[in-house]
Amino acid sequence: MTYNSNAIEGNSLTLRETFLVLHEGITIKGKPLKDHLEATNHKDALDFLYELAEKGKKITISEHLIKNLHHLVTQNIEKGWAGRYRNASVRIAGTSHQPPDSLEIPHLMGELVKWIGANQRKLHPVELAALLHHKLVHIHPFFDGNGRTARLAMNVMLLHKGYPLVIILKNDRKRYYRVLQEADKGNDKPLLEFVAKAVERSLEIYLDTLTPSSKKKEKFISLNEATKLCAYSAKYLNLLAGRGILAAHKEGRNWVTTETAIKEYIANRQRKRD
Repeated sequence: MTYNSNAIEGNSLTLRETFLVLHEGITIKGKPLKDHLEATNHKDALDFLYELAEKGKKITISEHLIKNLHHLVTQNIEKGWAGRYRNASVRIAGTSHQPPDSLEIPHLMGELVKWIGANQRKLHPVELAALLHHKLVHIHPFFDGNGRTARLAMNVMLLHKGYPLVIILKNDRKRYYRVLQEADKGNDKPLLEFVAKAVERSLEIYLDTLTPSSKKKEKFISLNEATKLCAYSAKYLNLLAGRGILAAHKEGRNWVTTETAIKEYIANRQRKRD
């Protein structure tokens, strides 16, 4: 995540170089000191994030927490401004969005925190986290580090709800900016789908990693194949998968499930009838 989150913002360290900086303490010849500091700072922020999640206590997204995350990702770089709201106007290159005047930031951040509290139980955790991310970068409360801070804040919320770390890939940078721009215009559906797919990708990686090598991994089957195991049509199974009733995930554009998931759905349905 450190590599991808920093690379999105223009950091020149490669994935391998990021690994060497973080785990071996090596300085990469020809690369700016700022890029090295961004890597170590982001690692510190991730450690803080996991520490919060592992405590098992209720995490409240507050201005104090957001400022702490920003301080960690910009310490030793933004001297005097790490963890502090900007006091002047800024422009974002490559977008028509004009962030609000600096005088509005305290009020807008206060309203953001209130909005999170009011929607904690109304919205799905993934939806709430994605919208938090957009609202934070839309306000753009800091001079620098807004994107990294927003992605970390999104992950604080997701980790607290039991989801794995969600990574926005550098390779998806153009699409990432595009869905944020759509959200600026009031259309947040592309952003929600983008973040949801990132969540699915992380879950698949974790599940694949956690499956013991000695245990045979269950084969995923298409919904058309699954119809041979039950009396339901592929269209109906697609509906169940989309609603989260049938255990399934998407590979590309198509849902896949397992024989066990089909049997469990049939058994649960039979128990309800009984």
